[in-house]
Amino acid sequence: MGTRIELHRFGGGASDALALARDAIERVDDTLTIHRPSPATAMNEALRAGQTAKIADPILFDALIRIDDARAATEGLFDPTIDARHAVGWAGIRLDRHAATIAFDASVALDFGGFGKGYALDLAVLALRAAGVGCALLSAGESSIAVIGEHPLGGSWSLAVPDPRNPERSLVVVELVDEALSISATVGFGTAAPERAALLRPGASAPIISPRTAVVVDRSGAMAEMLSTALIVADDVAARRLHDDKRRMLFDFASAASTRMFA
Repeated sequence: MGTRIELHRFGGGASDALALARDAIERVDDTLTIHRPSPATAMNEALRAGQTAKIADPILFDALIRIDDARAATEGLFDPTIDARHAVGWAGIRLDRHAATIAFDASVALDFGGFGKGYALDLAVLALRAAGVGCALLSAGESSIAVIGEHPLGGSWSLAVPDPRNPERSLVVVELVDEALSISATVGFGTAAPERAALLRPGASAPIISPRTAVVVDRSGAMAEMLSTALIVADDVAARRLHDDKRRMLFDFASAASTRMFA
């Protein structure tokens, strides 16, 4: 993933719990990466050739199903397809759950950015819970976070999301218990990294350049990732439909004089 992962366990659970969580994260990375040979790259080779791809890897198959199931929740705005020549995107994907195959009518590929970190944390959380861990904090690049249980001192985990224009200030403070947090942004530290793919609105050819930060809380890390990406690429009308006062927030910094939040 090219991302710093931190796993913190606070008492309880098997002695190898953290190792099991790390293994879960590495399996997701090995499966979904498109930067080296993997089940995802093998699938993409078939899709780019206009062929039907057979999905034998259970993690890849589960990831595809989760993305497909989230289409309605994100109003189709989370779209992992890569190919500027085709505006149809995921809507043109044919995912056969019974036969475990995926196909598209033309050359296309899938990129699991905006999904993979949250999904990896989901599987790590499952591994920790299975190992008897009742309190933990997991972070992937500090933009994807999941917690198990309450804070070790009691109550919720209180996490401040920094203002990308001024790291000494906070945009919002969120309270988590058995939940995940995803932060997506087009402005701030790290957004100019060369490996970072430009965010595109489905059906559009130009990347999103408006300075924005989306903050989403959800029970699922993968869903939080997809929703935060959807909010970033949404137009104002869709953003207002997707927003939630406390769990799905979009901050727009287009005006230097003020911060506009859809909430």
